[in-house]
Amino acid sequence: MLLSWHSRMHLLNLQGSRIVIHRKFVLAFLTLVTLAAAGSGSATGTGNYRVLAHYPVGGHETGYDYLRVDPTNHRLFIAHSTRVEVLDADTGTRVGEISGTPGVHGIAFAPEFGHGFTSNGLARTVTMFDLKTLKPLAEIKYTGVKPDAIEYDPQTRQVFVVNGGETGDISIIAADSGAIVGTVAVGGGKLEGLQFDGQGRGFVNDEEKSAIHVFDVRKRVAIATWSVAPGEEPTGLAFDRQRHRLFAACANNKLIVLDSNSGKVVATPAIGADPDGAAFDPKTQRVFTSNSDGTVSIVDASAADRYPLLETVKTGEGARTIALDERTGRIYLPTAKFAPSSAASATGSHARPQMIPGSFGVLVVGR
Repeated sequence: MLLSWHSRMHLLNLQGSRIVIHRKFVLAFLTLVTLAAAGSGSATGTGNYRVLAHYPVGGHETGYDYLRVDPTNHRLFIAHSTRVEVLDADTGTRVGEISGTPGVHGIAFAPEFGHGFTSNGLARTVTMFDLKTLKPLAEIKYTGVKPDAIEYDPQTRQVFVVNGGETGDISIIAADSGAIVGTVAVGGGKLEGLQFDGQGRGFVNDEEKSAIHVFDVRKRVAIATWSVAPGEEPTGLAFDRQRHRLFAACANNKLIVLDSNSGKVVATPAIGADPDGAAFDPKTQRVFTSNSDGTVSIVDASAADRYPLLETVKTGEGARTIALDERTGRIYLPTAKFAPSSAASATGSHARPQMIPGSFGVLVVGR
């Protein structure tokens, strides 16, 4: 409740004594109250982040997966069934597309060479393309089964392709020539998100085994397997290199934080249901998880091994993967509208709902 200045300056009676509240004292007190309220709002998540825009993409293809921001050219790349849609990251204006990528899952950039790469799950191939012109340069054959997550490692100047099928391995591609130069057999089950520490090690989530596999990027051999318990079925993986912390987004509403040197679990903050993506912003020290329940969970990672949930932002149905633009601090999430789910099958499970044609797009979330 707001009081008039005259009301705030009234005289108080305290045990028979008259005390005059000085104007400067009142102003200072009100300022402190205002700052405390603002700080409380930030800590509890009262609307710092929100949906800023919706970029329509459309199309009749129902499949989509990862998306990635090219910070050099300010472009947003979106894996969409048989092609990669490319938009201006700031305006959503369509720039072009990369076609001939059946079952495309992920996108990676090797800026030193001006090359981009897509993992094409149905064809077991990787497409190498020109980052500026978007022209395909090579079709790289053949990776392991169901190439999925794909990342560029600047230390080795190689592209690592996670094969999510029964092979449970990682294909390695030279970023300059596009040649397949090796494979890492990590003994995995269903491999998901991938990260590097810049010190010779890679990390990959194993959804089936609820674990993280550690491997040597130069020797191309497995080093260790770390359990993410009490987390289950980790998918999205983010990394804070400064504090050496891995963030594994798990299906049972937990973000598992591990020491990347030892594999020790140091925190298990609660997040939304069934996440598929995770991102870490080194500028704001925040971790974002994109959850299949149509929310984004925002976790504060600025304090040593204390990870409070700052806020939960309502996004949209199907907004389960995520990309961070470190330049602006904004995040991007693909979403669509879906037809009602079909009746339960004989096994008790539900069929995946069908996407309504033309409804596919990208949400922009920021402050």
